Amino acid sequence: MNAPVALSCGEPAGIGPEIAVRAWETLRDDCPFVWIGDPRHLPDGTPIELVDDLGLVASVSARALPVMPHEFAGAAVAGVPDPANARGVIEVIKRGVDLVQSGAARALCTAPINKLALIEGAGFAYPGHTEYLGALVGAGRVVMMLVSPELRVVPTTIHIPLSEVPGALTPSLLRETITITATGLRDYFGIAHPRIAVAGLNPHAGEGGAMGREELDWIAPLIDSLKDLYAIEGPLPADTMFHSAARERYDVAIAMYHDQALIPIKTLDFDRGVNVTLGLPFLRTSPDHGTAFDIAGSGQANPSSLIEALKLAHGAEAVQKKF
Repeated sequence: MNAPVALSCGEPAGIGPEIAVRAWETLRDDCPFVWIGDPRHLPDGTPIELVDDLGLVASVSARALPVMPHEFAGAAVAGVPDPANARGVIEVIKRGVDLVQSGAARALCTAPINKLALIEGAGFAYPGHTEYLGALVGAGRVVMMLVSPELRVVPTTIHIPLSEVPGALTPSLLRETITITATGLRDYFGIAHPRIAVAGLNPHAGEGGAMGREELDWIAPLIDSLKDLYAIEGPLPADTMFHSAARERYDVAIAMYHDQALIPIKTLDFDRGVNVTLGLPFLRTSPDHGTAFDIAGSGQANPSSLIEALKLAHGAEAVQKKF
């Protein structure tokens, strides 16, 4: 497939526009992509060429950043989100989804958004990108997987308060997360029989019931029931399953909540982590960082994560696990 990757602009007041340009400078000959957004929001002096035919992206990319223009209500001031631009951010995401679903783009890569800005400016009703994408395509459930050269990890519950995790974590949710993850590793990473490690919810995976009973009552029995389907182990103590020797024993770690998953991968490789959404009818990636308002416009932003996200979306073997 020769279609390019569609890159949504994300929050225009964040680092998204500048790292998009730096990613183009690195990838323009090997992984062509089209940036969807308002050209006014790109750094001054960026060589751009407006395109409406994505079949031209590869040839344009050699000389300029291909841009599919989308008019926003306001200009962009680095570090200062404008509520007037919230609607444009949301519309661009949907436009990217439409391009992928039509076959004009091969995959979707999304630059970081600021959820508070979208809520305040447009009443955004979703906890994050992942949930919004699932709603756009009518997916019953989507899963967020974080990928780096050293680790793949999936949080079973995502953007909810820690106090709500025990109530939200159910056998059906965990089973579905494991199933979608295994399918995604097969479809997107070519791992026919993934090795899956599942973390416990409680410290020391409950320590035999002394620190919580979820592991004994249903997590361990659920994992045992899946062993005929998958190479799966757990529940494992989360504080000992992410060191280098432990990581060699699995292809993906299933965590129980957001920080249990994201702290290890961001500690191991903050700059190159990639967010992959599993359970959609297409591949979606994004950099594993936020809008970084504090450094937006300063030239300090590291484009490595976006570069890896675009490579993965394009099909390059840039983030395969090192075993």
